[in-house]
Amino acid sequence: MLKLKHVSGGYSGEVVLKDISFEVEKGELFGILGPNGSGKTTLLKMISGVLPYQSGEILIGGKRLQEYSPKQLAQKVAVLSQHSSESFSYTVKETVSLGRYAHQTGFFQTWSKQDEAVVQRVMEQVGVGAFQNKNIQDLSGGEKQRVFLAQALAQEPEILLLDEPTNHLDLSYQKELLDQLTQWSSENRLTVISIFHDLNLAGLYCDRLLLLENGKINIQHVPAEVLKEERIRKVYQTSIQQHPHPTVAAPQMVLLPDIPVVKPEAEINEAMLSLSSEMITLRSPVYLRTMSSGVIGSGTGWHRTFVNRHVDKNYNCDDHIQEMAEYLRSNGYEPIDTVGMMTAVFLEDVVVKRLEGEGFSLVVVVTAGVGNAIDASKGEAHTYGLVPGTINTWIFVNGELTDEAFIQSIMTATEAKTKAMFDLNVMDGVTGTTATGTSTDSVLIAATQMGRKLDFAGTITPLGKLIGKAVYQCTKEAIQKSQKRKSVC
Repeated sequence: MLKLKHVSGGYSGEVVLKDISFEVEKGELFGILGPNGSGKTTLLKMISGVLPYQSGEILIGGKRLQEYSPKQLAQKVAVLSQHSSESFSYTVKETVSLGRYAHQTGFFQTWSKQDEAVVQRVMEQVGVGAFQNKNIQDLSGGEKQRVFLAQALAQEPEILLLDEPTNHLDLSYQKELLDQLTQWSSENRLTVISIFHDLNLAGLYCDRLLLLENGKINIQHVPAEVLKEERIRKVYQTSIQQHPHPTVAAPQMVLLPDIPVVKPEAEINEAMLSLSSEMITLRSPVYLRTMSSGVIGSGTGWHRTFVNRHVDKNYNCDDHIQEMAEYLRSNGYEPIDTVGMMTAVFLEDVVVKRLEGEGFSLVVVVTAGVGNAIDASKGEAHTYGLVPGTINTWIFVNGELTDEAFIQSIMTATEAKTKAMFDLNVMDGVTGTTATGTSTDSVLIAATQMGRKLDFAGTITPLGKLIGKAVYQCTKEAIQKSQKRKSVC
């Protein structure tokens, strides 16, 4: 649809863009990125015909840009600028109707039935039809932006150019506008080319990205390739870290402040634990980075309160997440700050151990019972049903863990738990084979992210050795306590 071949140019003889070549296909949402001064707006002006280029070629639909008259070009290309003009006090419909100029014919530019139909259609499609008779000056910023989008779409262009269209819009309007553009691009085969300052929005919505650096193309590729951590750090000259989006396959960037974040010195120790027959709690003086399978606070995050709650064996798990959140609030804990677990085990049988390593330490807390012990290799022999977790394992690390170390910590802890069950000859009551855990075990890894950096937590690493030892001992002792209680009863 659009093709640039070795385009160079700028303002007043100054070359801003140098040797720019790329193609954009019909129906594609194409993003242009780059730091301030890299040539993004200059490039858009050249494509729209507002700014002449000095060398190279721009082709639209296989035809050179210079071969189009202004009116012909307006039928092919529409522009939604960052600061749309609002000089005149028009109604919404009048503003949108300006987009039909390129399609009107004759000396008096008569308004046709087709013009009216197109204007009504695009106003409905972008959600401004309900207030088409309202003065545009009376609208909010987001509503105005939708009106100008409707005006651009009323041109019925094949290419829509946008210069940072979400600038000054709040989050809901940003999402709404980009959702609409994505839908238009897909359903109407509209080619959308947009400048983005927000790398995360670009990564989330664009099919491909072009990254400019000092007037030249650094790379043009899919978002995952363009938004690589080292590349963005170098081009934008800032500290940044890439993370996956939680629900879609899109890269997201997080700024890292260069000013050191001052953290109060904090070391998690067993004295911070509070025990009652109803719950075990630990309140940390600082937020800990966590990875857990808790009822509340599952996944990764930052938390400072940790709760292991005793529930009856007949506890109704139908809406356990909501019920647990309400329980935490009723006891003065904010769910957003909390990792919360449940167990039917008597909490008095908890086992706690603290171990020291070179430059780091850890505290392990385990509650365990084996009433619903399962052999993981024979899970198909069991019927599925949610029951309160039986072996809950907390591992608090006074040190800095990498993502890899978090995952390896869970692996090492699971291996140690399984070995403890094997040595105690805990059996799966259904299959008669050695159990590897219980049906709803939960685990937590929480790190202060201060002190020694621990890159790995495999079974023979310094951290892994301590985790394996502590989890094995705690699990074994906790199970023995539970079994002793049952035999007494």
